[in-house]
Amino acid sequence: MSIEAPRERPVIGSLAENSSLRSRVTDVLRQAMVAGELEPGRIYSAPALAERLGVSATPVREAMMELTQEGLVQTLRHRGYRVVEVGDVTLDEILQLRELIEVPTVGRVARIATDERIAPLRTLADRLNETAAAGELQEFIATDTTFHLGLLAIAGNGRLVEEVRRLRGMSRLSALRRLYEEGRLGATAQEHHDLLDLVVARDVAGAEALMRRHLGHVRGVWAGREEG
Repeated sequence: MSIEAPRERPVIGSLAENSSLRSRVTDVLRQAMVAGELEPGRIYSAPALAERLGVSATPVREAMMELTQEGLVQTLRHRGYRVVEVGDVTLDEILQLRELIEVPTVGRVARIATDERIAPLRTLADRLNETAAAGELQEFIATDTTFHLGLLAIAGNGRLVEEVRRLRGMSRLSALRRLYEEGRLGATAQEHHDLLDLVVARDVAGAEALMRRHLGHVRGVWAGREEG
């Protein structure tokens, strides 16, 4: 009688699944830090975060390792992870870098974007209006990130997109709820449609100018400060 060899789970499939889960956990934790749900200066344990997310502690630890490399988290031996506090000087430096990268890139996108590449961004812009009206702040941040990275991706530079993702993660939108409560989040959301209109019209200067103003919201009221 022949004995069947045990069926082994494909390593590549397993790695892909683990990577996907870790990526999702990383994105959620990053968004929670940006939104202030995970508070700067506080220490969080992997098991406690894993329980909140409904996953095991392993992808949380892997995500925290990645976020540590991005400068968002400090790993404390035998204690957990501290969310890094971002001071005014650091925030200004981050936003200056984003302006240097994103403004001219949006100008390039306005020169080369096709209707096919813009169409999915319209759907995201609609979702931003919906989440702004409903006060779904973490969903707003997630959609906003997807929108802007998708817009920049049209320029064709993957490294640039990943660098902007990292810089966005270091922002702290502590006044986002105040913006919603004061009825101003909707205007910020609408700017995404306005930006797409300028891109479709091939208005390079207009798209760059709006992108610069849009980043000013992060520097100003989104960070709990007056806009400069």
